[in-house]
Amino acid sequence: MKIFITAIFIFFVSNIHAQSSDSNNFFVRTNDSLPFLKYGLGEDRLGGAKITFLDSNVLLKVVDSSYENYKVQLSNLHDAYIEKNKVFKVTDVKNKVHLTDSWSVYGDSLFDYVTVKLDEKLPYKSEMEIHPTRIILTIYGTISNTNWITQLSSAKEIKNVWYEQPEDDVMRVIIELNHAQNWGYRIYYGANNRLTVRVKRQPAILDLKHIKIAIDAGHGGENTGAGGINTNIQEKDYTLLFAREVANQLIKKKNNVVMTRVKDTTLSMYERIQFLNQQQPDLLVSIHLNSSSNTTVSGVSTYYRYIGFRPLSQAILQSMLTLGMNEYGNIGSFNFSLNGPTDYPNCLVEVAFLSNPGDEKKILDPKFRKAVATKIIAGIQNFLQKL
Repeated sequence: MKIFITAIFIFFVSNIHAQSSDSNNFFVRTNDSLPFLKYGLGEDRLGGAKITFLDSNVLLKVVDSSYENYKVQLSNLHDAYIEKNKVFKVTDVKNKVHLTDSWSVYGDSLFDYVTVKLDEKLPYKSEMEIHPTRIILTIYGTISNTNWITQLSSAKEIKNVWYEQPEDDVMRVIIELNHAQNWGYRIYYGANNRLTVRVKRQPAILDLKHIKIAIDAGHGGENTGAGGINTNIQEKDYTLLFAREVANQLIKKKNNVVMTRVKDTTLSMYERIQFLNQQQPDLLVSIHLNSSSNTTVSGVSTYYRYIGFRPLSQAILQSMLTLGMNEYGNIGSFNFSLNGPTDYPNCLVEVAFLSNPGDEKKILDPKFRKAVATKIIAGIQNFLQKL
């Protein structure tokens, strides 16, 4: 009898704790400061590992809190974290089951679109797949009530669209593309809570003169970056010299090029991404100089986050290696902010190591900078020719 009473007491206390915990939950919405979900609370110098960027006003349920982050419940089996300064509290929200409605697939003169009508701005994430080329959109906290998907012939890049319901409150949208190369996409909420995937089409002519190239000079202004081992030169100054050389060589060939900065300017990642969103480039190359506590480490490396954008980073690395430099590698799933946007293929180039005496000497040489610019452009051209 004593054991039975104890068991009842434990069950009762547990239920009180669960109800108390649930009563402490509340809802927030994302603001417009490029909010992003994170897998966990782990940090490195680039911040926590990101799941995805979100649109503004996306509804999230907060279930726990740490110093700078909220833990949010995406669905019954999925949680994530978001920085507190990326959201604001709301009170006019009912905890209810959310349903999808009809879909539309269509195109205009520049893009293809998939729109999924929802009854709330729910959280989501996306992934790229290759062989075949697909965009996988996962929508959390919803049950499918989609009974038809209208597809118009005006959609040129989208080949097929369908959905799956892998969990009771998780819906997966699969968008299969016509071309092997994913040229980018943007996810946002349109009117009437229509979750929209805007898919970029492959350029009609795959040549440098017919695509818009964005060049980013890393760091700048108050953000000096790494320093030279012997000369104490600042990374921000020499990334700008390399970027200008790439831009100048492209301009001489009458190519369409934009730069995120053209002088020693302090620019946040938010400002760079917003500028690039306005410019809508076909691809981006961000130029940096590397550093290590081990002064013997040297060489060139390229970085990407999404597997669909890896070919650009591979092509630039292979072109750079013809300069006779050591290979530091092609690094994927990289948590750099400018590798984060899905809007266009992008690549971070770490030209050489400022912490290595031999590499530093090369960085100081104007002839080397011209050669690097030539090889970066050749890498972009090689990327286009293989498509």
